[in-house]
Amino acid sequence: MKDQVLNDAVAAGRAALNESEGKALLAAHGIRVPGSVVVGTPEEVTGAIAGMTGPFVAKVMSPDILHKSDAGGVTLDLPDAAAIEAAIRAMSSAPMIAKARCDGWLVEEMVPQGLEVVIGGLRDPQFGQMLMVGLGGIFVEVLQDVAFGLCPISKTDARHMVEGLKGYKILSGVRGQSGVNIDALVELMLKVGGVDGLLMSGADTIAELDLNPVLVTQDAAIAVDARFILGADTVVRARPIPDPELSQTKRLTPLFQPKSVAVLGASTNHTAIANTFIRRMKDYGYKGEIYPIHPKANEVEGLQAYPDLASTPTPIDYAYVAIGADRIPGALAAARGNCRIAQVISSGFAEIEGGQDLENDLVEKAHAGGVRVLGPNCLGTYSPRGGLTFPVGAPKDVGTIGVVSQSGGLSTDIIKRGQWRGLRFSGLVTMGNSCDLTPTDLLEFYFDDPQTRAVGLYIEDIKDGREFFELLRSAKATKPVVILKGGRSSQGRLAAASHTGALAGDDRAWHALTQQTAAVMVPHVNAFLDTLLALQSFTLNPSKPTQTVALFGNGGGSSVLGSDAFAEVDLDVSPFDTQTRKHLDALGFPPGTSVVNPVDTPVRTLQEKDGWVAGEILDIIYEYAKPQAVAMHLNLAAFVGRGDVDPVNNLFSVVEDLQSKHPGKAHFSLALRSDGSAELEDAKRAYKERAREIGVPIYDEIPEMAAALANVAHLERRMAEKL
Repeated sequence: MKDQVLNDAVAAGRAALNESEGKALLAAHGIRVPGSVVVGTPEEVTGAIAGMTGPFVAKVMSPDILHKSDAGGVTLDLPDAAAIEAAIRAMSSAPMIAKARCDGWLVEEMVPQGLEVVIGGLRDPQFGQMLMVGLGGIFVEVLQDVAFGLCPISKTDARHMVEGLKGYKILSGVRGQSGVNIDALVELMLKVGGVDGLLMSGADTIAELDLNPVLVTQDAAIAVDARFILGADTVVRARPIPDPELSQTKRLTPLFQPKSVAVLGASTNHTAIANTFIRRMKDYGYKGEIYPIHPKANEVEGLQAYPDLASTPTPIDYAYVAIGADRIPGALAAARGNCRIAQVISSGFAEIEGGQDLENDLVEKAHAGGVRVLGPNCLGTYSPRGGLTFPVGAPKDVGTIGVVSQSGGLSTDIIKRGQWRGLRFSGLVTMGNSCDLTPTDLLEFYFDDPQTRAVGLYIEDIKDGREFFELLRSAKATKPVVILKGGRSSQGRLAAASHTGALAGDDRAWHALTQQTAAVMVPHVNAFLDTLLALQSFTLNPSKPTQTVALFGNGGGSSVLGSDAFAEVDLDVSPFDTQTRKHLDALGFPPGTSVVNPVDTPVRTLQEKDGWVAGEILDIIYEYAKPQAVAMHLNLAAFVGRGDVDPVNNLFSVVEDLQSKHPGKAHFSLALRSDGSAELEDAKRAYKERAREIGVPIYDEIPEMAAALANVAHLERRMAEKL
């Protein structure tokens, strides 16, 4: 058996493998290691190395010594048996070795010189096994030039990891020096972290591994040193599902299109949050049945009340639960199969000290009553298609952006700020502690939902991280995902722990996830909205990911800074070719106009032909330059007092015509900059609504527009790997 060494060590209750055992395990997985023998005393050396080829290295083997070199337990370039014997005797007297337990001495053939690489593995508490690769020496110790991948990695993942290293050029050859065998390095990475690799087969046993160094030559990759730390995986990665026969679409459609809603917690004598929910549902125009659940009252908020969830005249699709935490498990158990989904608004569960047991009881009692649970510790669900809402004044338009959030308050920001930005939602679900239904469940629903074209997630923890990753890697993941991760810093993780009882995750795992799936991580809410706005408007083109950008607008300095902003996110604003410039020059613009790319047009130029001149410029850019994106920027303040015609309003008609004339050729976005005056801000709001109607995302500044387009490019590249 490949992993017999591991099995034996676990059976013996050991916490680590010695180096000889570790290398035997590597060899069993097809990983090249130096020829070696283990000796107990210097006198055994001569017979043991018969048939081996020097020079040799001798190393101490001790469970008490983690770093052998620091303890004086490694001697290199030993030519023969006599030298090895002398080295062992000398190392035996080193202070740290003399007082340590010694399991023997590892004698190895020294391998040819090569470039040092580090391969590591660790078990992330949320996602499971991860692989690390980096250049050795100063690159890993000082510069921390490493890349991570969630296991199992693919060959494409391995290559991306290697190519993403700052020192990649050293591996591939630089300044006349030959490169090393990158294919051999990739194959070694797959044998450690691939589908059939060591980390996956030993996932329940290997807590950490460290191959340092791996010497990569022009011919091979050889693991010269190996360290294995053992430890059982205590995280439960498979969730018990009470209704496994249901698809997520069937399971969650009652949430997004409920025919009946029950409300627990509305009062007859004061305004509780549940009373506010009923009033907002009425104001929003919900057309289904609303059943207040009250143990004593006959009527609440003008609606007939019922004593429990089992007593309503029709089955309940969705229950809004805002009663005392200790009463909720019993209330859901009493549903007796009459309620599909309950969203528990109340707090007082795993997010507080000592609350985990109550949360466990909540799930157990809910499942006994036939109920699936959202929350607890959340605010509600917003679904314009189903007439379901929790914020006041939310738009009624059914959009194409699906959102899942572990924060209720932030969700209100996303809906309201998104509304004024032009975003429209297919749904938004607040998850809180995610004790039963999880973000993964909602993500799978959105993937299958024809109304949704892109998904946004605000996540603090992901209890089913392995399942989440596998979903994103699966054939079901047909739509782009934007992730806003809370708790990325140590301070943020502490705040997340107090907010939703979140498990402290490692940001490196999340970064790895976005390098291996069609997901992108953003740093703040503005970037979250910016990127979702682009995805609402654009049809992604994985066959030709966005790289070249035509930048067009008024203001020379803004164009220069805009070019810098795009360069900073690795998008290309390069001068147009001769043919494109020839056609643009033929339009006969007045002095002060530049048509090189960026196209810099003063206000006077843009006002020609009542603003329709922009259409002629853009038509030439689309026809001849053929960029993957067109980014336009206008300084609205520059148009004030410069004529009676509004060229910006005409521009939207131009863009609508261009998109019809050149379908799918380029992503068009627009930055409308203002001086903050009430007049211009009101105008911008009107422009944003017009832009939404024709599918154009509007940004306040060029850098935000550049960052959103860079995220689109990242998603297109990741989606291209699935083609």
